[in-house]
Amino acid sequence: MGITIVGTGHHVPGPPVPNDALSKVMETSDEWIRPRTGIAQRHFVAEGEGVSDLALVASRRALKDAGLEPEDVDFIVFATMTPEFIFPGSGGLLGAKLGIPRVPALDIRQQCAAIPYGLQVANGLIETGAAKRILLIGAEAHAGFMPWDDWDVLYGETDRKVSEEAYEKGTRHRGLAVLFGDGAAAMVLERAEAPRGFLGAELHTDGRMFDRIYIPSGGFRSRPYFTPEMFEREEHIPRMQGRDLFKTAVTELNRTVRSLCETLEVSLEEIDWFIAHQANDRINAAVRQALKAPPEKVPSNIARFGNTSAATIGILLDELRRDGKVKEGDLCCFLALGSGLNWGACLIRM
Repeated sequence: MGITIVGTGHHVPGPPVPNDALSKVMETSDEWIRPRTGIAQRHFVAEGEGVSDLALVASRRALKDAGLEPEDVDFIVFATMTPEFIFPGSGGLLGAKLGIPRVPALDIRQQCAAIPYGLQVANGLIETGAAKRILLIGAEAHAGFMPWDDWDVLYGETDRKVSEEAYEKGTRHRGLAVLFGDGAAAMVLERAEAPRGFLGAELHTDGRMFDRIYIPSGGFRSRPYFTPEMFEREEHIPRMQGRDLFKTAVTELNRTVRSLCETLEVSLEEIDWFIAHQANDRINAAVRQALKAPPEKVPSNIARFGNTSAATIGILLDELRRDGKVKEGDLCCFLALGSGLNWGACLIRM
């Protein structure tokens, strides 16, 4: 029956940053952000804090939840689009910090769609005997591309006002900047005993839509791969075509979930939980309506964390498990769309 999830954990850094705090560094407000996104607050990493640091805390919590030690893990799959370094990846850093430096670590780059992909990869590793117990991580540190430098103003550590130029810069990127927060989630995966397990996945990638959300600078088409001019053009900050992303997410996620269910001969009504990537409450509401799923089957926690990209699904699942809502035997559909564009869904019997 493939894999199932035997432990979960999550971690978010620092104090919450409410919507109104963002008004100190850009033209925005809670009244502007919340109706458009469902977000009330988010968290950001401190200077010098990386995704493997966040993942370390989340991993320890997941292993404790599973009643295991780091030495029981024989493979790490680490999903992030905001690593400490361009190379190497963050998976090996996490393994070293956990005290298991020789355990193989695979870094994957499906951005917000990472968890459906990661679960399928993990299932294949376990089904082929390449691994017995896998630590699947989703972790992000988006603070590095936020369009402001006045962190002391944001956190209320000073009463000074930001410069007019800095305020205008923040406002130019407001539509993207208000969405993201930082955090990490971990899942411990191992072979399931029937009737639990991984039923299947349907995944898609369409590189024709890469520019719906991407970072223009820092690639190896340029010599050197970063230049002062890139920063002057603010190309280190993601570009996003929000309306196109909204339409594509609603259309493709609805189509993919229905196709997966048809392939596996599972009705939508049999699914206990639709655990969706937390990108925007309006997107998830539209997907829910398209799937004709009742609201109580499509939980959300974006109000408290914002969009933590690869970490959103894991954070939400951990909260649901710890609250006693998602239980053994429940059928969960994990669904997500992210930069690439990548999207997909998978079904797991917990």
